[in-house]
Amino acid sequence: MIELRKSGERGHADHGWLDSWHSFSFGDYYDPQYMGFGPLRVINEDRVAPGRGFGAHGHRDMEIISYVLAGELAHQDSMGNGSVLRPGDVQRMSAGRGVMHAEYNHSRDQPTHFLQIWIEPNVHGISPGYQEKHFPSSEKEGRLRLIASPDGAQGSVLIHQDARVFAGLFGDGRAEFSFVQGRRGYLHVARGALTVNGVALSAGDAIRVSEEAGLTIGPGDDAEILLFDLP
Repeated sequence: MIELRKSGERGHADHGWLDSWHSFSFGDYYDPQYMGFGPLRVINEDRVAPGRGFGAHGHRDMEIISYVLAGELAHQDSMGNGSVLRPGDVQRMSAGRGVMHAEYNHSRDQPTHFLQIWIEPNVHGISPGYQEKHFPSSEKEGRLRLIASPDGAQGSVLIHQDARVFAGLFGDGRAEFSFVQGRRGYLHVARGALTVNGVALSAGDAIRVSEEAGLTIGPGDDAEILLFDLP
């Protein structure tokens, strides 16, 4: 079964400096039908104005993934990590028993466009952890590149959950993905447009997938997608 959710059906919050679309209930947006999908709890599509950002704030027991689409995102946290994320970079922060962090767009004139993703962990109270890695476009063009997994396979960042996250860039090419029996998927279109199992999708659209053998992804029109393989 494939359930389509259009981009405009998501929750939306415009704070002036932050324009945010919520795939699942978050902040002041609440929809009991969209509290998450399996351990996938949050996908926020955020655009941060130049010179603005998220001040220091805390999290516990959550796997937080940042995926930058455009611009730059500066990160600092209570573990002593400091970096600047750019398109193609993937950051994983395991909040564990508690971590403080902040993110800023230090550009004077360019907004930052990124996805903030939360995955509920299968262990709690662990020591906080941090990891980041760059995945070049060449590794995602016309295929699905594993970017996060429970075992760090293929150089992916490690998350504490039996979930796998893939990224792909699609023009004329296509890719096939098969689900292990009993698993389900969530596919989010970050930009562009493409077809999945014949369903036309545009930027911000998503599909929930259950009881399907697999997906045929593409062709697309300058499309960038994330696919979550979930228990």
